[in-house]
Amino acid sequence: MTRPVLKAMLFCMAVLLQQSSFAQHLSGKEKIFTHADSLRGMLTPFRTCYDVTYYDLNVDIDIENKSISGYNKIYFDAVSDFEVMQVDLSSLLKIAYITDRGNNSLRFTRDGDAVFITMNTKINNGERTYISIHYSGQPKEGKMLPWDGGFKWTKDADDQPWAAVACQGTGASVWWPCKEHQSDEPDSMAINITVPASLMDVSNGRLREVKNVDNGKKQYCWFVSYPINNYNVTVNVGVFTHFSDVYVSGKDSLTLDYYVKPYNLEKAKKQFQQVKPMLACYEKYFGRYPFWRDGYKLVETPYVGMEHQSCIAYGNKYKNGYLGMDYSGIGVEFDYIIIHETAHEWWGNNITTKDIADMWVHEGFGNYAEVLYVECLYGKQKGNDYVNALKNKVSNDRPIIGHYNVNEEGSGDMYPKGSLMLHTIRNYINNDSLWFSIILGLQQTFALQTVTTQQIEDYISKQSGIDLSPVFNQYLRHSAIPVLEYEVKSTNPLTLRCRWKADVKDFNLPVWVGKGSSMQSLKVTTSWQNFELKGVDEKTLDIRDDLGYFNITDLSNK
Repeated sequence: MTRPVLKAMLFCMAVLLQQSSFAQHLSGKEKIFTHADSLRGMLTPFRTCYDVTYYDLNVDIDIENKSISGYNKIYFDAVSDFEVMQVDLSSLLKIAYITDRGNNSLRFTRDGDAVFITMNTKINNGERTYISIHYSGQPKEGKMLPWDGGFKWTKDADDQPWAAVACQGTGASVWWPCKEHQSDEPDSMAINITVPASLMDVSNGRLREVKNVDNGKKQYCWFVSYPINNYNVTVNVGVFTHFSDVYVSGKDSLTLDYYVKPYNLEKAKKQFQQVKPMLACYEKYFGRYPFWRDGYKLVETPYVGMEHQSCIAYGNKYKNGYLGMDYSGIGVEFDYIIIHETAHEWWGNNITTKDIADMWVHEGFGNYAEVLYVECLYGKQKGNDYVNALKNKVSNDRPIIGHYNVNEEGSGDMYPKGSLMLHTIRNYINNDSLWFSIILGLQQTFALQTVTTQQIEDYISKQSGIDLSPVFNQYLRHSAIPVLEYEVKSTNPLTLRCRWKADVKDFNLPVWVGKGSSMQSLKVTTSWQNFELKGVDEKTLDIRDDLGYFNITDLSNK
Protein backbone atom coordinates (compact mmCIF):
# COMPACT_ATOMS: atom_id res chain seq x y z
CA MET A 1 0.00 0.00 0.00
CA THR A 2 1.41 3.39 -0.94
CA ARG A 3 1.70 6.16 1.62
CA PRO A 4 -0.91 8.38 -0.13
CA VAL A 5 -3.43 5.52 -0.01
CA LEU A 6 -2.63 4.84 3.65
CA LYS A 7 -3.01 8.53 4.48
CA ALA A 8 -6.36 8.62 2.71
CA MET A 9 -7.57 5.59 4.64
CA LEU A 10 -6.44 7.07 7.95
CA PHE A 11 -8.14 10.38 7.10
CA CYS A 12 -11.42 8.63 6.32
CA MET A 13 -11.15 6.66 9.54
CA ALA A 14 -10.43 9.83 11.50
CA VAL A 15 -13.59 11.41 10.10
CA LEU A 16 -15.58 8.30 11.05
CA LEU A 17 -14.18 8.32 14.56
CA GLN A 18 -14.90 12.02 15.01
CA GLN A 19 -18.47 11.55 13.80
CA SER A 20 -18.91 8.64 16.18
CA SER A 21 -17.55 10.68 19.09
CA PHE A 22 -19.88 13.58 18.30
CA ALA A 23 -22.87 11.26 17.99
CA GLN A 24 -22.10 9.73 21.35
CA HIS A 25 -22.10 13.21 22.83
CA LEU A 26 -25.46 14.05 21.30
CA SER A 27 -27.07 10.88 22.63
CA GLY A 28 -25.45 10.94 26.05
CA LYS A 29 -25.52 14.68 26.80
CA GLU A 30 -23.33 14.25 29.85
CA LYS A 31 -19.89 13.78 28.37
CA ILE A 32 -18.04 14.81 25.23
CA PHE A 33 -16.13 11.85 23.84
CA THR A 34 -12.92 12.46 21.98
CA HIS A 35 -11.10 11.09 18.97
CA ALA A 36 -8.82 9.23 21.40
CA ASP A 37 -11.85 7.62 23.08
CA SER A 38 -13.04 6.28 19.75
CA LEU A 39 -9.59 5.06 18.79
CA ARG A 40 -9.51 3.15 22.06
CA GLY A 41 -13.07 1.85 22.03
CA MET A 42 -14.12 1.29 18.43
CA LEU A 43 -13.69 -1.85 16.36
CA THR A 44 -12.49 -0.30 13.10
CA PRO A 45 -11.35 -2.30 10.03
CA PHE A 46 -7.77 -1.85 11.27
CA ARG A 47 -8.74 -4.05 14.23
CA THR A 48 -11.38 -6.38 12.85
CA CYS A 49 -9.02 -7.51 10.08
CA TYR A 50 -7.18 -9.82 12.47
CA ASP A 51 -7.87 -12.15 15.39
CA VAL A 52 -5.21 -12.56 18.08
CA THR A 53 -4.38 -16.19 18.88
CA TYR A 54 -1.33 -15.93 21.14
CA TYR A 55 0.79 -13.35 22.95
CA ASP A 56 4.44 -14.00 23.84
CA LEU A 57 5.16 -11.14 26.24
CA ASN A 58 8.68 -10.49 27.51
CA VAL A 59 9.28 -7.62 29.93
CA ASP A 60 12.32 -6.59 31.97
CA ILE A 61 11.30 -4.55 35.03
CA ASP A 62 13.79 -1.93 36.25
CA ILE A 63 12.71 -1.28 39.81
CA GLU A 64 15.23 1.49 40.51
CA ASN A 65 14.27 3.59 37.48
CA LYS A 66 10.58 2.66 37.48
CA SER A 67 10.87 1.63 33.88
CA ILE A 68 10.25 -1.38 31.69
CA SER A 69 11.65 -2.71 28.42
CA GLY A 70 10.98 -5.71 26.27
CA TYR A 71 8.93 -7.01 23.39
CA ASN A 72 5.67 -8.71 22.60
CA LYS A 73 5.11 -11.16 19.77
CA ILE A 74 1.52 -10.92 18.60
CA TYR A 75 0.37 -14.06 16.76
CA PHE A 76 -2.82 -13.66 14.77
CA ASP A 77 -5.08 -15.01 12.04
CA ALA A 78 -6.13 -12.65 9.28
CA VAL A 79 -9.92 -12.34 9.14
CA SER A 80 -9.82 -10.28 5.94
CA ASP A 81 -7.20 -9.09 3.48
CA PHE A 82 -5.28 -6.13 4.85
CA GLU A 83 -2.07 -4.13 4.69
CA VAL A 84 -2.51 -1.91 7.76
CA MET A 85 -3.36 -3.06 11.29
CA GLN A 86 -3.84 -1.25 14.59
CA VAL A 87 -2.24 -2.21 17.87
CA ASP A 88 -2.15 -0.08 21.00
CA LEU A 89 0.58 1.14 23.33
CA SER A 90 0.69 4.09 25.69
CA SER A 91 2.35 7.15 24.18
CA LEU A 92 4.51 7.26 27.33
CA LEU A 93 6.32 4.19 26.01
CA LYS A 94 8.67 4.39 23.04
CA ILE A 95 8.60 1.82 20.25
CA ALA A 96 12.14 0.96 19.15
CA TYR A 97 11.14 -1.13 16.13
CA ILE A 98 8.56 -3.58 14.82
CA THR A 99 9.32 -6.66 12.72
CA ASP A 100 7.35 -9.34 10.89
CA ARG A 101 7.88 -13.09 11.14
CA GLY A 102 10.76 -12.84 8.66
CA ASN A 103 12.46 -10.31 10.96
CA ASN A 104 11.87 -7.56 8.40
CA SER A 105 11.28 -4.06 9.72
CA LEU A 106 7.76 -2.71 9.47
CA ARG A 107 6.76 0.93 9.14
CA PHE A 108 4.38 2.38 11.69
CA THR A 109 2.72 5.65 12.64
CA ARG A 110 1.29 6.70 15.99
CA ASP A 111 -1.95 8.50 16.76
CA GLY A 112 -1.78 8.95 20.51
CA ASP A 113 -1.88 5.48 22.02
CA ALA A 114 -2.90 3.86 18.72
CA VAL A 115 -0.18 2.38 16.52
CA PHE A 116 -0.87 1.77 12.80
CA ILE A 117 1.49 -0.79 11.30
CA THR A 118 1.98 -1.15 7.56
CA MET A 119 2.85 -4.66 6.43
CA ASN A 120 5.48 -5.14 3.73
CA THR A 121 3.11 -7.33 1.72
CA LYS A 122 -0.63 -7.80 1.83
CA ILE A 123 -1.82 -10.23 4.49
CA ASN A 124 -4.43 -12.52 3.01
CA ASN A 125 -7.62 -13.68 4.68
CA GLY A 126 -6.91 -16.91 6.60
CA GLU A 127 -3.17 -16.30 6.83
CA ARG A 128 -1.54 -17.02 10.20
CA THR A 129 1.50 -14.94 11.12
CA TYR A 130 2.96 -12.69 13.79
CA ILE A 131 4.66 -9.37 14.44
CA SER A 132 7.13 -8.44 17.16
CA ILE A 133 7.01 -5.03 18.88
CA HIS A 134 10.06 -3.88 20.85
CA TYR A 135 9.54 -1.03 23.29
CA SER A 136 10.69 0.66 26.51
CA GLY A 137 10.00 3.56 28.86
CA GLN A 138 8.44 4.59 32.12
CA PRO A 139 4.82 3.41 32.25
CA LYS A 140 2.05 5.46 33.81
CA GLU A 141 1.94 5.28 37.59
CA GLY A 142 -1.43 4.53 39.08
CA LYS A 143 -2.34 6.89 41.90
CA MET A 144 -5.37 4.97 43.23
CA LEU A 145 -5.11 1.38 42.06
CA PRO A 146 -7.25 -0.38 41.04
CA TRP A 147 -9.53 2.60 40.34
CA ASP A 148 -7.07 4.01 37.83
CA GLY A 149 -4.55 2.12 35.76
CA GLY A 150 -0.80 1.75 35.83
CA PHE A 151 2.13 0.60 37.93
CA LYS A 152 2.51 1.03 41.64
CA TRP A 153 6.10 1.27 42.83
CA THR A 154 6.55 1.10 46.59
CA LYS A 155 8.33 -0.62 49.47
CA ASP A 156 6.94 -3.28 51.80
CA ALA A 157 7.14 -3.28 55.61
CA ASP A 158 10.64 -4.81 55.40
CA ASP A 159 11.74 -1.93 53.14
CA GLN A 160 11.97 -4.27 50.17
CA PRO A 161 10.92 -3.18 46.65
CA TRP A 162 7.33 -3.97 45.75
CA ALA A 163 5.80 -3.34 42.34
CA ALA A 164 2.49 -4.31 40.82
CA VAL A 165 0.17 -3.31 37.98
CA ALA A 166 -3.59 -3.07 37.51
CA CYS A 167 -5.19 -1.58 34.41
CA GLN A 168 -8.89 -2.41 34.03
CA GLY A 169 -10.59 0.41 32.15
CA THR A 170 -7.31 2.18 31.41
CA GLY A 171 -6.21 -0.82 29.38
CA ALA A 172 -3.27 -3.18 29.18
CA SER A 173 -1.61 -0.93 26.59
CA VAL A 174 -0.62 1.23 29.55
CA TRP A 175 2.31 -1.20 29.92
CA TRP A 176 2.46 -3.63 26.98
CA PRO A 177 1.56 -3.52 23.26
CA CYS A 178 -1.57 -5.43 22.34
CA LYS A 179 -4.87 -5.29 20.51
CA GLU A 180 -6.59 -3.17 23.13
CA HIS A 181 -10.19 -4.26 22.90
CA GLN A 182 -12.06 -6.60 25.24
CA SER A 183 -13.65 -8.46 22.32
CA ASP A 184 -10.42 -10.19 21.29
CA GLU A 185 -8.71 -12.60 23.65
CA PRO A 186 -5.72 -14.80 22.78
CA ASP A 187 -6.26 -18.55 23.08
CA SER A 188 -3.25 -18.72 25.41
CA MET A 189 -0.32 -16.58 26.46
CA ALA A 190 3.28 -16.61 27.68
CA ILE A 191 4.27 -14.03 30.31
CA ASN A 192 8.04 -13.82 30.81
CA ILE A 193 9.08 -11.27 33.42
CA THR A 194 12.69 -10.41 34.30
CA VAL A 195 13.40 -8.97 37.76
CA PRO A 196 16.36 -8.53 40.14
CA ALA A 197 17.50 -11.89 41.51
CA SER A 198 16.56 -10.91 45.08
CA LEU A 199 12.93 -10.54 44.02
CA MET A 200 10.38 -12.70 42.26
CA ASP A 201 7.46 -12.16 39.93
CA VAL A 202 4.00 -13.68 40.28
CA SER A 203 1.86 -13.57 37.15
CA ASN A 204 -1.08 -15.43 35.64
CA GLY A 205 -1.18 -19.14 34.88
CA ARG A 206 1.46 -21.73 35.75
CA LEU A 207 5.09 -21.03 36.53
CA ARG A 208 6.98 -23.10 33.96
CA GLU A 209 10.55 -22.07 34.60
CA VAL A 210 12.82 -19.64 36.44
CA LYS A 211 15.90 -18.69 34.42
CA ASN A 212 19.11 -17.00 35.53
CA VAL A 213 19.86 -14.17 33.12
CA ASP A 214 22.55 -11.54 32.76
CA ASN A 215 23.27 -8.75 35.28
CA GLY A 216 22.17 -10.71 38.32
CA LYS A 217 18.55 -11.08 37.26
CA LYS A 218 16.03 -13.87 37.01
CA GLN A 219 13.29 -14.43 34.47
CA TYR A 220 9.99 -15.92 35.65
CA CYS A 221 8.23 -17.74 32.82
CA TRP A 222 4.47 -18.11 33.27
CA PHE A 223 2.05 -19.73 30.85
CA VAL A 224 -1.70 -19.16 30.60
CA SER A 225 -3.43 -22.10 28.93
CA TYR A 226 -6.87 -20.47 28.55
CA PRO A 227 -8.15 -17.37 26.77
CA ILE A 228 -7.38 -14.29 28.86
CA ASN A 229 -8.46 -10.70 28.53
CA ASN A 230 -5.66 -8.14 28.23
CA TYR A 231 -6.57 -6.20 31.38
CA ASN A 232 -6.26 -9.39 33.43
CA VAL A 233 -2.58 -9.83 32.61
CA THR A 234 -0.50 -8.79 35.59
CA VAL A 235 2.88 -8.70 37.29
CA ASN A 236 3.60 -8.69 41.01
CA VAL A 237 7.23 -8.12 41.87
CA GLY A 238 8.65 -8.34 45.37
CA VAL A 239 9.68 -10.65 48.18
CA PHE A 240 7.02 -13.30 48.76
CA THR A 241 6.55 -16.43 50.83
CA HIS A 242 4.63 -19.17 49.08
CA PHE A 243 2.33 -21.77 50.62
CA SER A 244 -0.25 -24.00 48.98
CA ASP A 245 -3.35 -26.10 49.47
CA VAL A 246 -5.79 -28.08 47.33
CA TYR A 247 -9.52 -27.89 46.72
CA VAL A 248 -11.12 -31.25 45.94
CA SER A 249 -14.07 -31.56 43.58
CA GLY A 250 -15.14 -35.11 42.90
CA LYS A 251 -12.01 -36.95 41.82
CA ASP A 252 -10.17 -33.79 40.76
CA SER A 253 -7.97 -31.46 42.78
CA LEU A 254 -7.49 -27.75 42.13
CA THR A 255 -4.18 -26.28 43.27
CA LEU A 256 -4.42 -23.26 45.55
CA ASP A 257 -1.26 -21.15 45.64
CA TYR A 258 -0.75 -18.20 47.93
CA TYR A 259 2.05 -15.62 47.66
CA VAL A 260 2.22 -13.30 50.66
CA LYS A 261 4.64 -11.09 52.51
CA PRO A 262 6.78 -13.18 54.90
CA TYR A 263 5.66 -11.11 57.89
CA ASN A 264 1.99 -11.83 57.04
CA LEU A 265 2.30 -15.59 56.62
CA GLU A 266 0.33 -16.61 59.73
CA LYS A 267 -2.40 -14.05 59.05
CA ALA A 268 -2.70 -15.33 55.49
CA LYS A 269 -2.94 -18.97 56.55
CA LYS A 270 -5.89 -18.06 58.78
CA GLN A 271 -7.64 -15.63 56.43
CA PHE A 272 -7.36 -17.76 53.33
CA GLN A 273 -9.28 -20.59 55.00
CA GLN A 274 -12.30 -18.81 53.51
CA VAL A 275 -11.25 -19.89 50.01
CA LYS A 276 -12.37 -23.52 49.96
CA PRO A 277 -15.91 -22.98 51.36
CA MET A 278 -16.29 -20.12 48.87
CA LEU A 279 -15.17 -22.29 45.94
CA ALA A 280 -17.68 -24.96 46.99
CA CYS A 281 -20.50 -22.40 47.01
CA TYR A 282 -19.54 -20.96 43.65
CA GLU A 283 -19.20 -24.43 42.16
CA LYS A 284 -22.73 -25.21 43.38
CA TYR A 285 -24.22 -22.24 41.53
CA PHE A 286 -21.85 -21.58 38.61
CA GLY A 287 -20.03 -24.84 37.95
CA ARG A 288 -16.42 -25.77 38.55
CA TYR A 289 -13.69 -23.17 38.76
CA PRO A 290 -13.21 -22.29 35.07
CA PHE A 291 -9.38 -22.15 34.92
CA TRP A 292 -8.63 -25.52 36.47
CA ARG A 293 -5.43 -26.25 34.54
CA ASP A 294 -3.91 -22.90 35.51
CA GLY A 295 -4.84 -23.19 39.18
CA TYR A 296 -6.08 -20.60 41.65
CA LYS A 297 -3.77 -17.99 43.17
CA LEU A 298 -4.01 -15.14 45.64
CA VAL A 299 -1.06 -12.76 45.69
CA GLU A 300 -0.61 -9.97 48.21
CA THR A 301 -0.57 -6.55 46.56
CA PRO A 302 0.04 -2.94 47.65
CA TYR A 303 -3.49 -2.05 46.51
CA VAL A 304 -6.82 -3.44 47.67
CA GLY A 305 -7.59 -5.99 44.95
CA MET A 306 -8.30 -6.97 41.36
CA GLU A 307 -9.69 -10.02 39.56
CA HIS A 308 -6.58 -10.92 37.57
CA GLN A 309 -7.32 -14.31 36.03
CA SER A 310 -5.85 -17.20 38.06
CA CYS A 311 -3.76 -14.60 39.96
CA ILE A 312 -6.14 -12.56 42.09
CA ALA A 313 -4.67 -9.43 43.64
CA TYR A 314 -5.29 -9.37 47.38
CA GLY A 315 -4.71 -6.25 49.48
CA ASN A 316 -7.51 -6.35 52.07
CA LYS A 317 -4.97 -6.47 54.91
CA TYR A 318 -6.25 -9.84 56.15
CA LYS A 319 -9.42 -8.28 57.49
CA ASN A 320 -13.05 -9.19 57.00
CA GLY A 321 -15.41 -6.80 55.25
CA TYR A 322 -13.75 -4.15 53.10
CA LEU A 323 -10.50 -3.16 54.82
CA GLY A 324 -12.15 -4.08 58.12
CA MET A 325 -15.41 -2.20 57.50
CA ASP A 326 -18.71 -4.10 57.47
CA TYR A 327 -19.44 -4.15 53.75
CA SER A 328 -22.48 -6.43 54.13
CA GLY A 329 -24.60 -3.97 56.08
CA ILE A 330 -26.14 -6.88 57.98
CA GLY A 331 -23.23 -7.91 60.19
CA VAL A 332 -22.18 -10.94 58.15
CA GLU A 333 -18.42 -11.24 58.26
CA PHE A 334 -16.35 -12.40 55.32
CA ASP A 335 -13.36 -11.08 53.40
CA TYR A 336 -14.99 -8.99 50.68
CA ILE A 337 -11.95 -8.97 48.38
CA ILE A 338 -11.54 -12.76 48.40
CA ILE A 339 -15.24 -13.35 47.77
CA HIS A 340 -15.89 -10.59 45.23
CA GLU A 341 -12.70 -10.84 43.17
CA THR A 342 -12.95 -14.62 43.00
CA ALA A 343 -16.52 -14.29 41.69
CA HIS A 344 -15.01 -12.53 38.67
CA GLU A 345 -13.25 -15.75 37.67
CA TRP A 346 -16.72 -16.76 36.47
CA TRP A 347 -18.27 -13.33 35.81
CA GLY A 348 -15.70 -11.25 33.97
CA ASN A 349 -12.99 -13.80 33.18
CA ASN A 350 -14.87 -16.91 32.03
CA ILE A 351 -17.58 -14.69 30.54
CA THR A 352 -16.21 -11.34 29.37
CA THR A 353 -18.10 -8.50 27.71
CA LYS A 354 -16.98 -7.37 24.28
CA ASP A 355 -17.39 -3.70 25.15
CA ILE A 356 -16.65 -2.14 28.52
CA ALA A 357 -20.04 -0.40 28.30
CA ASP A 358 -21.55 -3.76 29.27
CA MET A 359 -19.44 -4.12 32.41
CA TRP A 360 -22.60 -4.64 34.45
CA VAL A 361 -22.36 -8.29 33.39
CA HIS A 362 -19.06 -8.50 35.29
CA GLU A 363 -19.97 -6.39 38.29
CA GLY A 364 -23.71 -7.03 38.62
CA PHE A 365 -23.27 -10.80 38.53
CA GLY A 366 -20.08 -10.49 40.61
CA ASN A 367 -22.03 -8.64 43.29
CA TYR A 368 -24.91 -11.10 43.02
CA ALA A 369 -22.41 -13.91 43.56
CA GLU A 370 -21.80 -12.39 47.01
CA VAL A 371 -25.54 -12.68 47.66
CA LEU A 372 -25.48 -16.36 46.74
CA TYR A 373 -22.37 -16.91 48.83
CA VAL A 374 -24.20 -15.51 51.87
CA GLU A 375 -27.26 -17.61 51.01
CA CYS A 376 -25.10 -20.71 50.62
CA LEU A 377 -23.46 -20.34 54.04
CA TYR A 378 -26.16 -18.62 56.10
CA GLY A 379 -29.48 -19.43 54.43
CA LYS A 380 -31.90 -17.79 52.00
CA GLN A 381 -33.19 -15.17 54.44
CA LYS A 382 -29.68 -13.89 55.12
CA GLY A 383 -29.06 -13.73 51.39
CA ASN A 384 -32.27 -11.74 51.03
CA ASP A 385 -31.16 -9.40 53.81
CA TYR A 386 -27.77 -8.96 52.15
CA VAL A 387 -29.13 -8.01 48.74
CA ASN A 388 -31.65 -5.59 50.25
CA ALA A 389 -28.90 -3.85 52.20
CA LEU A 390 -27.42 -2.95 48.81
CA LYS A 391 -30.27 -0.51 48.19
CA ASN A 392 -28.50 2.04 50.35
CA LYS A 393 -25.54 1.95 47.95
CA VAL A 394 -27.44 2.84 44.76
CA SER A 395 -27.46 6.44 43.55
CA ASN A 396 -29.49 6.00 40.33
CA ASP A 397 -27.38 8.76 38.80
CA ARG A 398 -27.17 7.42 35.24
CA PRO A 399 -27.72 4.16 33.33
CA ILE A 400 -25.51 1.22 34.23
CA ILE A 401 -24.84 0.51 30.56
CA GLY A 402 -22.34 3.01 29.18
CA HIS A 403 -21.84 4.36 25.66
CA TYR A 404 -20.50 1.86 23.14
CA ASN A 405 -17.34 2.21 21.05
CA VAL A 406 -15.69 4.84 23.28
CA ASN A 407 -14.37 2.72 26.16
CA GLU A 408 -16.87 4.07 28.69
CA GLU A 409 -18.29 2.17 31.63
CA GLY A 410 -21.79 2.83 32.88
CA SER A 411 -22.67 4.05 36.36
CA GLY A 412 -20.95 2.55 39.37
CA ASP A 413 -24.46 1.43 40.28
CA MET A 414 -23.68 -1.58 38.09
CA TYR A 415 -22.51 -3.35 41.28
CA PRO A 416 -25.49 -3.04 43.66
CA LYS A 417 -28.18 -2.17 41.11
CA GLY A 418 -27.14 -5.00 38.80
CA SER A 419 -27.35 -7.40 41.72
CA LEU A 420 -30.73 -6.05 42.80
CA MET A 421 -32.04 -6.40 39.26
CA LEU A 422 -31.04 -10.07 39.20
CA HIS A 423 -32.69 -10.56 42.58
CA THR A 424 -35.84 -8.95 41.16
CA ILE A 425 -35.81 -11.23 38.11
CA ARG A 426 -35.30 -14.29 40.31
CA ASN A 427 -38.50 -13.46 42.19
CA TYR A 428 -40.31 -12.60 38.95
CA ILE A 429 -39.54 -16.11 37.65
CA ASN A 430 -40.51 -17.53 41.07
CA ASN A 431 -38.87 -20.87 40.41
CA ASP A 432 -35.46 -21.26 42.06
CA SER A 433 -34.73 -24.53 40.33
CA LEU A 434 -35.21 -22.84 36.96
CA TRP A 435 -33.37 -19.69 38.05
CA PHE A 436 -30.27 -21.56 39.15
CA SER A 437 -30.30 -23.65 35.98
CA ILE A 438 -30.24 -20.36 34.03
CA ILE A 439 -27.29 -19.02 36.05
CA LEU A 440 -25.37 -22.24 35.54
CA GLY A 441 -26.42 -22.36 31.89
CA LEU A 442 -24.95 -18.92 31.25
CA GLN A 443 -21.56 -20.15 32.47
CA GLN A 444 -21.74 -23.28 30.34
CA THR A 445 -23.15 -21.66 27.19
CA PHE A 446 -20.79 -18.69 27.09
CA ALA A 447 -17.72 -20.26 28.71
CA LEU A 448 -14.42 -18.68 27.66
CA GLN A 449 -16.20 -16.26 25.33
CA THR A 450 -16.67 -12.54 24.93
CA VAL A 451 -20.33 -11.54 24.84
CA THR A 452 -22.74 -8.63 24.59
CA THR A 453 -25.35 -7.72 27.16
CA GLN A 454 -27.99 -8.57 24.54
CA GLN A 455 -26.79 -12.17 24.43
CA ILE A 456 -27.09 -12.42 28.21
CA GLU A 457 -30.51 -10.78 28.27
CA ASP A 458 -31.84 -12.94 25.43
CA TYR A 459 -30.58 -16.13 27.06
CA ILE A 460 -32.29 -15.38 30.38
CA SER A 461 -35.55 -14.47 28.63
CA LYS A 462 -35.50 -17.58 26.46
CA GLN A 463 -34.66 -20.00 29.25
CA SER A 464 -37.19 -18.49 31.65
CA GLY A 465 -39.95 -18.43 29.04
CA ILE A 466 -40.62 -14.78 29.91
CA ASP A 467 -39.91 -11.72 27.77
CA LEU A 468 -37.78 -9.85 30.27
CA SER A 469 -36.68 -7.12 27.85
CA PRO A 470 -38.86 -4.44 29.52
CA VAL A 471 -37.26 -5.25 32.86
CA PHE A 472 -33.72 -5.19 31.47
CA ASN A 473 -34.42 -1.96 29.60
CA GLN A 474 -35.70 -0.19 32.70
CA TYR A 475 -32.92 -1.23 35.06
CA LEU A 476 -30.00 -1.17 32.62
CA ARG A 477 -30.78 1.65 30.21
CA HIS A 478 -32.51 4.21 32.44
CA SER A 479 -31.37 5.93 35.60
CA ALA A 480 -34.59 5.71 37.63
CA ILE A 481 -36.12 2.60 39.10
CA PRO A 482 -39.82 1.80 38.62
CA VAL A 483 -42.37 3.14 41.06
CA LEU A 484 -45.39 1.12 42.14
CA GLU A 485 -48.31 3.52 42.47
CA TYR A 486 -51.35 2.17 44.32
CA GLU A 487 -54.43 3.16 46.22
CA VAL A 488 -56.97 1.26 48.31
CA LYS A 489 -60.26 1.23 46.37
CA SER A 490 -62.28 -0.76 48.90
CA THR A 491 -61.67 -2.59 52.15
CA ASN A 492 -64.16 -5.48 52.09
CA PRO A 493 -62.71 -7.28 50.31
CA LEU A 494 -59.44 -5.33 50.14
CA THR A 495 -59.04 -4.05 46.59
CA LEU A 496 -55.98 -2.24 45.31
CA ARG A 497 -55.73 -0.11 42.20
CA CYS A 498 -52.14 -0.35 40.93
CA ARG A 499 -49.83 0.53 38.09
CA TRP A 500 -46.14 0.88 37.37
CA LYS A 501 -44.70 4.32 36.72
CA ALA A 502 -41.65 3.61 34.56
CA ASP A 503 -39.60 4.94 31.65
CA VAL A 504 -40.33 1.79 29.62
CA LYS A 505 -43.88 1.90 28.27
CA ASP A 506 -44.44 -1.85 28.29
CA PHE A 507 -42.75 -2.37 31.68
CA ASN A 508 -44.33 -5.16 33.70
CA LEU A 509 -43.32 -6.86 36.89
CA PRO A 510 -45.26 -9.03 39.32
CA VAL A 511 -45.67 -7.60 42.81
CA TRP A 512 -45.80 -9.96 45.76
CA VAL A 513 -48.24 -9.05 48.51
CA GLY A 514 -48.63 -10.69 51.93
CA LYS A 515 -46.58 -13.30 53.72
CA GLY A 516 -46.54 -17.05 54.11
CA SER A 517 -49.56 -18.90 52.77
CA SER A 518 -51.42 -15.64 52.10
CA MET A 519 -48.69 -14.26 49.79
CA GLN A 520 -50.00 -13.65 46.28
CA SER A 521 -48.67 -12.22 43.04
CA LEU A 522 -50.21 -9.22 41.28
CA LYS A 523 -49.42 -8.93 37.57
CA VAL A 524 -48.94 -5.17 37.48
CA THR A 525 -48.33 -3.25 34.23
CA THR A 526 -48.11 0.46 33.37
CA SER A 527 -51.92 0.57 33.01
CA TRP A 528 -54.19 1.00 36.02
CA GLN A 529 -55.74 -2.28 37.19
CA ASN A 530 -57.80 -3.37 40.19
CA PHE A 531 -56.71 -6.36 42.27
CA GLU A 532 -58.92 -8.04 44.85
CA LEU A 533 -56.79 -9.52 47.64
CA LYS A 534 -57.73 -12.62 49.60
CA GLY A 535 -56.88 -13.10 53.26
CA VAL A 536 -55.41 -9.60 53.57
CA ASP A 537 -56.84 -6.43 55.14
CA GLU A 538 -55.46 -2.91 55.46
CA LYS A 539 -53.67 -3.74 58.70
CA THR A 540 -51.93 -6.82 57.33
CA LEU A 541 -51.24 -5.42 53.85
CA ASP A 542 -47.57 -6.04 53.10
CA ILE A 543 -46.18 -5.14 49.69
CA ARG A 544 -43.01 -7.21 49.45
CA ASP A 545 -40.48 -4.67 48.24
CA ASP A 546 -37.77 -6.95 49.67
CA LEU A 547 -38.39 -9.30 46.72
CA GLY A 548 -37.71 -6.64 44.11
CA TYR A 549 -36.05 -3.29 43.61
CA PHE A 550 -38.62 -0.52 43.23
CA ASN A 551 -40.16 2.40 45.05
CA ILE A 552 -43.74 2.55 46.34
CA THR A 553 -46.14 5.48 46.32
CA ASP A 554 -49.43 5.19 48.22
CA LEU A 555 -52.01 7.46 46.56
CA SER A 556 -54.86 6.44 48.85
CA ASN A 557 -55.01 9.73 50.77
CA LYS A 558 -54.08 12.04 47.92
